[in-house]
Amino acid sequence: MSALFSPFHLKDITLRNRIAVPPMCQYSAVDGLTNDWHLAHYTSLGRGGAGLVIVEATAVAPEGRITPACLGLWNDEQAAGLARIAAAIKAGGAVPGIQIAHAGRKASAQRPWEGDDHIPADDPRSWTPIGPSAIPFGANLPRRPEAMSRDDIGRVRKDFAAAARRAREAGFEWLELHFAHGYLAQSFFSVHANQRTDEYGGDYTGRSRFLLETLAAVRAEWPAHLPLTARFGVIEYDGRDEETLAESIDLTRAFRQGGLDLLNVSVGFSIPDTRIPWGPAFLAPIAERVRREAGLPVASSWGIDAPATANRVVADQQMDLVMVGRAHLANPHWPYHTALQLKEDKPSWVLPAPYAHWLEKYRANA
Repeated sequence: MSALFSPFHLKDITLRNRIAVPPMCQYSAVDGLTNDWHLAHYTSLGRGGAGLVIVEATAVAPEGRITPACLGLWNDEQAAGLARIAAAIKAGGAVPGIQIAHAGRKASAQRPWEGDDHIPADDPRSWTPIGPSAIPFGANLPRRPEAMSRDDIGRVRKDFAAAARRAREAGFEWLELHFAHGYLAQSFFSVHANQRTDEYGGDYTGRSRFLLETLAAVRAEWPAHLPLTARFGVIEYDGRDEETLAESIDLTRAFRQGGLDLLNVSVGFSIPDTRIPWGPAFLAPIAERVRREAGLPVASSWGIDAPATANRVVADQQMDLVMVGRAHLANPHWPYHTALQLKEDKPSWVLPAPYAHWLEKYRANA
C-alpha cells in the first residue's frame, strides 16, 4: 500500500487514507443557510474516496462572513442544515469536518465571480468590517475596518465557542479553526494588520493572545476525543520570512500545549504585495519544518494535486495529510483515479459499493 492510502489516526478518529478535501467556499448560501447545492456538493465529495471532507469557511457571526453568500453557524437553524451535510459526508465513508471562521477586515465582499472586491459601503447588502486595527487590506479590499474594542474581542471569542458547540451537536467529528489567509485571527498575529498598543498587539505575545484565547474557548466546548485543528498562515513571503516562520513555529508549540491536535499549514495572505513561489507542493518544506520543530502533525495544500506528488510528501514525512482542493472540484473521485495511478491492488475500495462493484468488474475485464 502506498503511503497516501495508509490510514491516519488522530484522537478517536481514523481516516481511511491521507487524502483530505479542504474547505472551499461555495458562496451559495442565503442568510448563512445550507441548501440543495451544498447537500449535493458535499454528498458527492463524501462518497468520492477522501478520508476527510471539511466543510467550507463557516462564519461564527453575521459580520464574519466573507460575502453575503457564505455559510454561517451562529444560530440553530443553520446548525440543523449543517447536520444534514455532516450526515451525508459520513454516509459516504469520509469523516465530516467543518471550518469555523471570521473574515475580519476582508468581510463584506462580493462573490469572486462578481468582482471579489469590497461591497460599497452604501450598498444595502454591505456591513462594516472589523479588525484588530483600523488598517485596510488594500488592493481590491480597500475599506477601512473598525478597530475592535476589548468587548468586541470577547464577543467574537464567545462566537467561536458557540459555533464549536453547534458543530459538535450537528455531528461533525473534526473541527478546523480558520486562523489563516488574512482573516481575523491571522490579522491579529500579523505585524502588517495589528498596530494595537494594548495587550492584544505589539510584540509576539500580544499578537498571539487573540488566537490562543480563542483556541482555549473552543477547546472548552469541543470534545477531547475528537480532533481540534487550525489552518494557519505560517509565512507571508513579504521579505521577513524567517522571522515570521520562527514566531509561527513558537505559536504552533503554544497551540499544541493549548490542546490543538494538527496544523494545516498555509500562507498568511495578510497583505497584497508578496512574492509567493507558486509551484508543486511549494509549502512542503515549510510544513515539514513546522512538523519537526513544533512536534505537531501537519497538513497542507497548494499544488499537491498530482498523485505522485501527494504520495511523495506523505512518504517523505513532510505532511501527515494532503489537502487536495480544486482537483476534487474537477473530479470528486480523484482518490480512485489516484489509486489507479499509484497501482493500488484494489483501487475501488475507496468508493461506495454501487460504484466500486461495476468499476472493478470493468477493470478486471478490460
